[in-house]
Amino acid sequence: MTHLFRLAAAAAIICVAWSSERAVIARAQPPTAASDQALVVAGDVTQALTLGPSDLKMMPRTTVTVNEEGRQINYEGVLVGELLKRAGAPVGRDLSGKAVASYVRASAKDGYQVVFALAELDPGFTSNDIIVADAIDGKPLFDYQGPLRIVAPHDKRGARSIRMLQRIEVVRLVK
Repeated sequence: MTHLFRLAAAAAIICVAWSSERAVIARAQPPTAASDQALVVAGDVTQALTLGPSDLKMMPRTTVTVNEEGRQINYEGVLVGELLKRAGAPVGRDLSGKAVASYVRASAKDGYQVVFALAELDPGFTSNDIIVADAIDGKPLFDYQGPLRIVAPHDKRGARSIRMLQRIEVVRLVK
């Protein structure tokens, strides 16, 4: 009986490992549908936005330089603050009082999420230049990075430079 139990346990482990491997492979696939390339800016904003790659190309562009593994890499895109302003988030002079108790949650296609204080994304509040990038060294992002990603060039670790970005949501803690 112990032998059968060990065989069943080994089979279950193999099934879980195979299942996990398939899940990782499925998440690594590049986006194929046009909707996978859209970026949604929503939440506590006056006008939710759905932006495609061509929409971002027509907005004011910013280039930031990041040191990755000893190399200087240039990312190009649009300031997150610009996207928030266009969506009607409380930025600029409106970012005061209760609005300062707001944050932005960025979500990726694979479920990964990061958080920024709304104030750190507002160029009128800080000199932080966090962007939604669509290009690396003058070329489109690699499939495993994009088509869009947030780049936070002044973070000491890259954990908030979220890849496969699909959604930016403003959350106001105090109404």
